Amino acid sequence: MKRRTKCYIYTRVSTAIQVDGYSLDAQKDKLRKYAEYEDMIVAAEYSDEGFSGKNIQGRLEFQRMLNDIQEGKDGVSYVLVFKLSRFGRNAADVLNSLQLMQDFGVNLICVEDGIDSSKDSGKLMISILSAVAEIERENIRTQTMAGREQKAREGKWNGGFAPYGYRLENGNLVIAEDEVEVIRIIYDRYIHTNEGLSAVANYLNNHGYTKKLRQNGTIPSFSSNFVKDVLDNPVYMGKIAYGRRRTEKKLGTRNEFHVVEKDEFPVYEGQHEAIISEEDWNLAQEKRKINAFKREKVHDPEHAHILSGILKCPCCGKSLYGNIAKAHSKDKKTRYYYYCKNTVGATGHKCTFRVNIEQQEMNRMVAAIISAMVNDSQFSKAIKEKIGTSVDTEDLEKQLAALQAQLRQTLGIKTRLERQMDTMDINDPHFDRKILDLQRRYDEQYGRIEEIEAQMDEVKSQIQSIRQKKISGDNIYQLLLMFDEVYGAATEFEQKEFMQAFIERIDLYPEKQEDGNWIRNIVFNFPVPVNGQEVKELPLETGTTLETVCLLSRKAQ
Repeated sequence: MKRRTKCYIYTRVSTAIQVDGYSLDAQKDKLRKYAEYEDMIVAAEYSDEGFSGKNIQGRLEFQRMLNDIQEGKDGVSYVLVFKLSRFGRNAADVLNSLQLMQDFGVNLICVEDGIDSSKDSGKLMISILSAVAEIERENIRTQTMAGREQKAREGKWNGGFAPYGYRLENGNLVIAEDEVEVIRIIYDRYIHTNEGLSAVANYLNNHGYTKKLRQNGTIPSFSSNFVKDVLDNPVYMGKIAYGRRRTEKKLGTRNEFHVVEKDEFPVYEGQHEAIISEEDWNLAQEKRKINAFKREKVHDPEHAHILSGILKCPCCGKSLYGNIAKAHSKDKKTRYYYYCKNTVGATGHKCTFRVNIEQQEMNRMVAAIISAMVNDSQFSKAIKEKIGTSVDTEDLEKQLAALQAQLRQTLGIKTRLERQMDTMDINDPHFDRKILDLQRRYDEQYGRIEEIEAQMDEVKSQIQSIRQKKISGDNIYQLLLMFDEVYGAATEFEQKEFMQAFIERIDLYPEKQEDGNWIRNIVFNFPVPVNGQEVKELPLETGTTLETVCLLSRKAQ
C-alpha cells in the first residue's frame, strides 16, 4: 500500500479582512482541497492573524511550524501556502526559511503561484530570489554610503568614535584639551626634525607622554602606526574626508568584507575647529611621500657615512649627515665630515652649528666606547643571559583578543540590522522613519568596524614591533660578544648597518672638549648591561665615565 504524503498548511493575513480576494477561511479551504486533490494528509495547520509579516520573529505560528519541522514531529514532506507573499514578504526571509525546511527534507508549494520547490522550476525560483535578496542588500548599502558622503559634504562627523585629539558633543567634534598636545607634538616633530614615524612615537613614549585610555583604545603607549594615522588624517586641519577606508567585499566570497585604505579620496571643509594648519598638514604629506621613496645617495661606492643620522646637532637637535671634501691638491686625499645642513631649528631660531667633524675621528671614538663596554668582565655574562629570553606580549595579546570579540559582536549587530532592513514592510505607515533609523544604526556599525580594525592594526603593529626588536636585539647582542673581532674586519657599510641597529642617537657637545671628546650622551635602541645595570642611555658627563672617554679618545687618535 502506497504511503500518503504528509503536509502542513500555513496561512497569514495582515488584518482580519480578506487578502487578494480571499479571506482567511477561504485560503484554508483552498489549501485543504489542494491537499485532498494531491492525496496529501494535512498533519497540522498554522495561522498567523493580524501580523504584517515584516519579519518571521513576529509570526509565532510560523516559528512553531519551523520548530516542528526541525524536530521531525509529523514527518511532513511539504508546506502548503496560498501565495509566496503569505510565506514571507521579503526575499531574504523566504530564502532563509525555505533553506531551513529543505535541510530537513521539506519543500514548499505555493498553490496560487504554481511554485513547487521540489521541482527544477522551483530551484530556479530559489536562485532568482537569491539574486533579488543580494540586490536589495546592495541597494541598502548604496543608500547608506550616499548618506555618509552627504554628511561629509556638509562637513559633519560621520559617526563612530572621535579621532584622538577630539571628543564628541551632540555628534559634533570638539577639541579635547587633555589630548590635543600630543597631536601638535606629532606634527611639530615630524615636520621640523629629521624623525620618522617610529622616532616620533619613541619620543612620546620616552618623554612621559601617555595615551589617554578611551573607549576606542586601551593601549597607553604610542606606536608608529598611531603616528601614521594622525599624520594622514585631514580631520586635524579642519577637514572631513570621505572614503579614506572603504569596506569592500572579499573576492570569492558572498558576505565577507574587509577594510581597504584608498590613496585618493574626497576631502570637504569641516564644521569643527582645526588643531593644525593646512600648511603644516601639507608639509607632513610631502615628507610622508619623500620618506616612502627615500634612498641614500652614495657619492663614493666604497665609503659609507657610518654615523650619519645618528649624530645629533647640539644647536638645533637635527641629525648630522655625511659631507665629502674633494681631494686636496697637496696630498690628493678625499676627506669625509659630519655636518648639520639645517639653517633653522625646531624652535624657528637659526642653527649656528657650522663645524665639520672629521668622520674617522668620530667613528673611532664611538667604536672605542663600545669596545670598552663589551670588554667589561660582567658584560659577556649579562648579554648571554639576555639572548633567547622570551618577550612578554600577553597584555597586548589579551587586548587583541578583546578587539576581535568586539569586531565579531559588531559584525553580528550589522547582520541583524541588515535582516531588519530586508524585512521591513513597505506598506508600514512609518516605513520611511523606521528605515532611516535602521540606516543610521547600520552606518554607525561601519564606523565602529573601521575603528576596531584600526585598533587591531595598531595592537598587531606593537606586538610585531616588540618581537622584531627582540630578534634584532638578539642579533646585536651576538655581535657585541665578538665586537672587537667582527667590527674591525667588517666593511664600512656593514659597520654602518651595525651602528644604525644598535644606537638610536648620539648627543654632542657644542664644541670639542679639552680632552678631545665630542660625545655627551649615547642612547641605544636596546637595553645594554653597564656596571651591573641595564641602561638605554649612557651619559658621558659624569667624572668616572668622562675619564674613560678621555682614555678612549686618546686611544682613538
